[in-house]
Amino acid sequence: MSVGELYSQYTRVWIPDPDEVWRSAELTKDYKEGDKSLQLRLEDETIREYPIDVQSNQLPFLRNPDILVGENDLTALSYLHEPAVLHNLKVRFLESNHIYTYCGIVLVAINPYEQLPIYGQDVIYAYSGQNMGDMDPHIFAVAEEAYKQMARDEKNQSIIVSGESGAGKTVSAKYAMRYFATVGGSASDTNIEEKVLASSPIMEAIGNAKTTRNDNSSRFGKYIQIGFDKRYHIIGASMRTYLLEKSRVVFQADDERNYHIFYQLCAAASLPEFKELALTCAEDFFYASQGGDTSIEGVDDAEDFEKTRQAFTLLGVRESHQISIFKIIASILHLGNVEIQAERDGDSSSISPQDEHLSNFCQLLGVEHNQMQHWLCHRKLVTTSETYVKPMSLQQAVNARNALAKHIYAQLFGWIVGHVNKALHTSLKQHSFIGVLDIYGFETFEVNSFEQFCINYANEKLQQQFNSHVFKLEQEEYMKEQIPWTLIDFYDNQPCIDLIEAKLGILDLLDEECKVPKGTDQNWAQKLYDRHSGSQHFQKPRMSNTAFIVVHFADKVEYLSDGFLEKNRDTVYEEQINILKASKFPLVADLFHGDKDSVPASTTSGKGSSSKINIRSARPQLKVANKEHKKTVGHQFRTSLHLLMETLNATTPHYVRCIKPNDEKLPFHFDPKRAVQQLRACGVLETIRISAAGYPSRWAYHDFFNRYRVLVKKRELANADKKAICKSVLENLIKDPDKFQFGRSKIFFRAGQVAYLEKLRADKFRAATIMIQKTVRGWLQKVKYRRLKGATLTLQRYCRGHLARRLAEHLRRTQAAVVFQKQYRMRRARRAYQRVCRAAVVIQAFTRGMFVRRIYHKVLWEHKATVIQKHTRGWMARRHFQRLRGAAIVIQCAFRRLKAKQELKVLKIEARSAEHLKRLNVGMENKVVQLQRKIDDQNKEFKTLSEQLSAVTSTHTMEVEKLKKELAHYQQSHGSDSSLRLQEEVESLRTELQRAHSERKILEDAHARENDELRKRVADLEQENALLKDEKEQLNHQILCQSKDEFAQSSVKENLMKKELEEERSRYQNLVKEYSRLEQRYDNLRDEMTIQTPGHRRNPSNQSSLESDSNYPSISTSEVGDTEDALQQVEEIGLEKAAMDMAVFLKLQKRVRELEQERKKLQVQLEKRDQQDSKKVQVEQLKSDTDVDQDADLAYNSLKRQELESENKKLKNDLNELRKAVADQASQNNSTHSSPDSYSLLLNQLRLANEELEVRKEEVLILRTQIVSADQRRLAGKNTEPNINSRTSWPNSEKHVDQEDAIEAYHGVCQTNRLLEAQLQAQGREHEEEAERLKAQVEALKEELEQQQQTFCQTLLLSPEAQVEFGTQQELSRLTNENLDLKELVEKLEKNERKLKKQLKIYMKKVQDLEAAQTLAQSEKRRHELNRQVTVQRKEKDFQGMLEYHKEDEALLIRNLVTELKPQTLAGTVPCLPAYILYMCIRHADYVNDDLKVHSLLTSTINGIKKVLKKHNDDFEMTTFWLSNTCRLLHCLKQYSGDEGFMTRNTAKQNEHCLKNFDLTEYRQVLSDLSIQIYQQLIKIAEGVLQPMIVSAMLENESIQGLCGVKPTGYRKRSSSMADGENSYCLEAIIRQMNCFHTVMCDQGLDPEITLQVFKQLFYMITAVTLNNLLLRKDVCSWSTGMQLRYNISQLEEWLRGKNLHQSGAVQTMEPLIQAAQLLQLKKKTPEDAEAICSLCTSLSTQQIVKILNLYTPLNEFEERVTVSFIRKIQAQLQERNDPQQLLLDYKHMFPVLFPFNPSSLTMDSIHIPACLNLEFLNEV
Repeated sequence: MSVGELYSQYTRVWIPDPDEVWRSAELTKDYKEGDKSLQLRLEDETIREYPIDVQSNQLPFLRNPDILVGENDLTALSYLHEPAVLHNLKVRFLESNHIYTYCGIVLVAINPYEQLPIYGQDVIYAYSGQNMGDMDPHIFAVAEEAYKQMARDEKNQSIIVSGESGAGKTVSAKYAMRYFATVGGSASDTNIEEKVLASSPIMEAIGNAKTTRNDNSSRFGKYIQIGFDKRYHIIGASMRTYLLEKSRVVFQADDERNYHIFYQLCAAASLPEFKELALTCAEDFFYASQGGDTSIEGVDDAEDFEKTRQAFTLLGVRESHQISIFKIIASILHLGNVEIQAERDGDSSSISPQDEHLSNFCQLLGVEHNQMQHWLCHRKLVTTSETYVKPMSLQQAVNARNALAKHIYAQLFGWIVGHVNKALHTSLKQHSFIGVLDIYGFETFEVNSFEQFCINYANEKLQQQFNSHVFKLEQEEYMKEQIPWTLIDFYDNQPCIDLIEAKLGILDLLDEECKVPKGTDQNWAQKLYDRHSGSQHFQKPRMSNTAFIVVHFADKVEYLSDGFLEKNRDTVYEEQINILKASKFPLVADLFHGDKDSVPASTTSGKGSSSKINIRSARPQLKVANKEHKKTVGHQFRTSLHLLMETLNATTPHYVRCIKPNDEKLPFHFDPKRAVQQLRACGVLETIRISAAGYPSRWAYHDFFNRYRVLVKKRELANADKKAICKSVLENLIKDPDKFQFGRSKIFFRAGQVAYLEKLRADKFRAATIMIQKTVRGWLQKVKYRRLKGATLTLQRYCRGHLARRLAEHLRRTQAAVVFQKQYRMRRARRAYQRVCRAAVVIQAFTRGMFVRRIYHKVLWEHKATVIQKHTRGWMARRHFQRLRGAAIVIQCAFRRLKAKQELKVLKIEARSAEHLKRLNVGMENKVVQLQRKIDDQNKEFKTLSEQLSAVTSTHTMEVEKLKKELAHYQQSHGSDSSLRLQEEVESLRTELQRAHSERKILEDAHARENDELRKRVADLEQENALLKDEKEQLNHQILCQSKDEFAQSSVKENLMKKELEEERSRYQNLVKEYSRLEQRYDNLRDEMTIQTPGHRRNPSNQSSLESDSNYPSISTSEVGDTEDALQQVEEIGLEKAAMDMAVFLKLQKRVRELEQERKKLQVQLEKRDQQDSKKVQVEQLKSDTDVDQDADLAYNSLKRQELESENKKLKNDLNELRKAVADQASQNNSTHSSPDSYSLLLNQLRLANEELEVRKEEVLILRTQIVSADQRRLAGKNTEPNINSRTSWPNSEKHVDQEDAIEAYHGVCQTNRLLEAQLQAQGREHEEEAERLKAQVEALKEELEQQQQTFCQTLLLSPEAQVEFGTQQELSRLTNENLDLKELVEKLEKNERKLKKQLKIYMKKVQDLEAAQTLAQSEKRRHELNRQVTVQRKEKDFQGMLEYHKEDEALLIRNLVTELKPQTLAGTVPCLPAYILYMCIRHADYVNDDLKVHSLLTSTINGIKKVLKKHNDDFEMTTFWLSNTCRLLHCLKQYSGDEGFMTRNTAKQNEHCLKNFDLTEYRQVLSDLSIQIYQQLIKIAEGVLQPMIVSAMLENESIQGLCGVKPTGYRKRSSSMADGENSYCLEAIIRQMNCFHTVMCDQGLDPEITLQVFKQLFYMITAVTLNNLLLRKDVCSWSTGMQLRYNISQLEEWLRGKNLHQSGAVQTMEPLIQAAQLLQLKKKTPEDAEAICSLCTSLSTQQIVKILNLYTPLNEFEERVTVSFIRKIQAQLQERNDPQQLLLDYKHMFPVLFPFNPSSLTMDSIHIPACLNLEFLNEV
């Protein structure tokens, strides 16, 4: 294209402007070559002539088409130059409020000076996993790109954040680290990501300060290196710092502050722990108040200090070290306030010994006051022969003091950085890392010193690395696309870097001058002039001999040489450092003991680092001050900078350039001058220049074809190869072949070619539009002409007809007029005659009537007079009677009122008297006294029974001792009369048992008599309670009246409770989800430990895998559980009993603790006993027959003793229950709201307890007789064996014995002796333990006796009433303790009884199983003998819907039915068949009353389902299958639980299948929780399948062909831009997947209600993901996207209706997306449009509406952008909304799931088990 074609009329260009830098103008006249000026029209319609330099022929820059303005990537612009970049940034920043913009590989971030809601967790998750070009520019996109490249390329990454002070570098780096901490969270529980984030408050406190440009300016550079393991989880981090601005410690300019930590510490000085710091407000300290205002608007220093302390604690800095750090910081403030006075001679100075601040300084640092006072004013000079002490002048002393303060702070800064690195260091192997470099940008001030020189030096190095990297990427792109390229000339700043760091460069000369004894800044400047005056990057100012100018890549900077040498030397006097080394505080001394004692500033990278770079400390390594070879600050900075560049060159860099839009810190205010300065300095324009030098515009073939398809001829479209079509089109449109190149996958264009193509496209559209307009307008005119012609003919026809009709009407009217005249005249004559006749008749009538009326009126008046007289006389008589009656009534009322008042007065006096109360309470005192006496009698009886029990116990003990002696005698004598003695003992025990029965009967009779007496008393109390009942009825009536008023309130509360229930359900299901996540995490960790730990681990076989899960209950109750339940019951009884006295409750708690201790001791003793028993196995095998007899006797005696103790304790418990009932009844009589039914309830409980006692006693007796008989039979069998042996051994007694046999017999005897000796020792130990127990009991009795004595002494000091009360309390406590002891014994006996019963059941069941197996074997034999031709399976008539299995087959059942079952196996069978089978097995276990079997089966089932789901955690069909079966099993447990609420829809047959013995309510809750977990896993699987499809199908795929066109995307291409890419999906793919999900759920028999909830959740996820991408992507916010979106939504709605799922609420969840699509298509111009948008978009928040309007991008020139004023109108109208601040929808939000009860219509006996399940071992019952 020629220049004339480009610069034609109406072409828009950019011209320079002194205020706005660049200004837009439009050509009013075509440009021709040779013209000396251009005729331009500015935007304000002013005409201007722009001159052109004839020699250079430099024309103004062309402006991009409006369609390209506001692009996400600056490289997408057709014309790449400075004004285009500046304008694009300005439009995005001011109009769209977009602070991020791509510029090739650089992210440009403009500081908005306002908090934006774009950094939340939802935004992080939205960018996680996305490609960089798929989303709008963001710091999270850069962080995600670095994270993804680290994982994909196995290479370390770096993010370089640079910019001016106040541009937002620190905030950008902080958000990048937050992204890594969130996405790459640590896999362990070390929370290293929290520590990484916690380092920010610390570094900001000690390294950031307020400057004139920024309230939180970082005054140091830092490089944070975040380490990752092989799974790319954060495992550690390290930090390197660069060039801390130490001069700020002692000096601050106006309106600036020192480091934040000083002001934070002063703000917290009032805290108690900081009193010793002697701090006041910051204004009182010289080092903190030089800048003026010490506060920052909107910043609370005290609150920030608390955050700093919390960060120190989180990073593991001990409290003592924190206090030491704060002491050092406070000492620096005090040092600045030390007053140094000049002496008279002027060459010396001094400090007052009474200086308070010096004392505080020395005290805080732990140094000598006198020494510090001396050496602050003196210095030591060392020569070869002598050492001199020289005083310092005032200025020298102040400088030395300031140098000391800076040195202390720098050392402390390095120590803190070192400890932060220690806290972030990890011992794990580092696989890779991502570095975040937050470093100062290019700086230039009016006065530039050493700090600015180092900063700009560092930026020169970084700019060189940036330029080479950009050039390298361009070269790689061209080579990858096989594009011929020529060397691009880019700016190389190596000469400037050589000027600074090369040999004899600026830094070398500076170091050389520092070594000269009397070197000065002026001499150094003169050396620079002499050495580098010929360099093109070095200049000398005209008006100064102490300054020099360096031409940097960004700008010329003039540096003032004053202070360079001093800052480079960084001199601190050795004497002062030695004083600090001698500090009594270890931390202070450690700071100044050289490098070997100091903490390293950073850690080295792990060996696993792929870069193989050792990261060393970048902090200046400070040594002794006066050493000859001490490294200068410049040398140290140059070394650390070289290390940094090595690290960056070994990583893949990512660049973030922060721009400061204005110096006034105004939100969303753009200053073009300041922006251009920074763009030039940060390298963005250099990137643009390098890109513009080659082929900056790049299009994929598919995108180019879609965009410029309108330029293709019709015959060319027939070609299927799009690449060939694109080549043909470009060759026809662009004649110069150098303007474009064809790559492998892209087309490359020179600058301006895309704008030319856009112009051609717009012209094509304009021509087509004109053609359409011409055709439409012609058609409209033709239609208008035909309409006018037809109207004219119609008008003529109607006019002619009208005239004809009017003539006919005239003729008709003339004829009618004649007829009217004739008729009228005749009628007028007739009417005149009739009028005269009627007048005569009327006159006659009126005359006759007048006479008749006169006679009638006269008679009427006479009658009325008579009536009036009658009524008047009657009224007068009635009035007289009423007056008399009223007077009588008044008199009666007065008399009755007088009498009533007198009677009321008498009643009130009587009610106040005490006699009335006495009459009401008559008999109550006697009853209380009688009850108290009864209680005393019962206490006496209880004591008697206790004495009897002790007597029986002593008797039993004596009998046991007697039996032991007899047993020993029997063992010695080996007599044969043991059986006789045994029988005698049995008889004696029987007599004792009979005696105990007789005593029990006596007690029962006494109990019956007491019951009769209590019944009589209850009857009397019932009569007395009648009055109370009446009062209660009155109160109930009042309550009913009040309840009517409260009904409305209750309805409101009910609605609130429903809402709270829904929220609680959601929270509960979230907890279940979190629990399942933690359980999964635990399993994963256990698996990892199993893999990592060598060797074999044995799992305990007797421990169920469910026992570790605290979420699951157990049917069988453990001993500890029984004890705790029993204690809890006792505690409840005690609390009711001791409501007036808390002492009893405290006693009970103490007793519970004692019982717990005793239980632990018993467990220890039991373990010891088990060990002893295991050692005695051989001894028991070799025992003689007498041992068997002894065991039988002991077993019988123990049974007898346990029975007696059980009966006695039961009787005592009954007695205590009775006493408690009496006490409760007495207390209830004193209350007004109690009922007399509680006593009868207690009697019923007592009667039931007695019946249970009788039943258990009978069972124990039967069991005992069986055991004794079995022992006797075993004893008889063993007694016969020795006799037989003796008889058989007599004949061989005389035979010769071999020597070997004799030796063997001898060894046997020795072994027997050893065993006997071991048994004797064991018995000795038992006796010793028993003696110790007796001693402990004696001690306990002594302590109890002492306590009773003390209690007795205390009681004597009390009053008689108090003594009685205290005695009652003591007695209650004693009785409570005794009751606890007795209760414990009863529980133990009951446990033994239960164990025996269970063992008996097991034995009986084994016998039954054996008989059943034999029967089954016989039936199998008979069945095989039958004819095999019969294939019809007949259901047995007696099948009861129960399945029986053996215990050892349980694992096989779970394996075949759960773990190895596949859903395809049960295709065509009854849905949820496994659930029915499991319930039938549970029902049989319930039928046989086997709680262990129920518990084991349910536990194994739940564990099996969890195992299957864990194994198939991505299988939708398997998850659906088990969700359906789990819900069905839950429904079965409800349907057949016996609860009437769940049995309303059951048939009579189904009611027969209910559970009889067990209540599985707790397991229902467990199954409900498991169902929730399975449902959440199902949703997770479905979302994982659908989520990759959503964005492509809903937003990017062209459902309506040809509707949307693709805009240029620049350097960052979208991942879905390829036509046949892997990530390309269409809406049909989502619908097919939905159909698949729906089919699977229907086939597996999932409840319809759950299916509706599943699709509601999935549609919400589709809405959330689509809307979030719409809110984060500018390229899809267009009118055509809105049309595509509405079409896609309609297709989804139609699918819901087709599947009858429209009632699920899925459409309501899509309402925000529907409204967003409508918003994209609505008109957006007038106030009426704003009102329509506000009324329509009710489901979108204000932020979402404004965000969509800001993102709205026209794809064609015919569309218009949304103006800023219109957006402001929308915001103003939506201010009243209380919308949440969250911009994005939480796509991970899960609605709470409900499992409504859905009973089955099948009966258990109708279910057939298919053979494919391999469940032949199940028996139908």
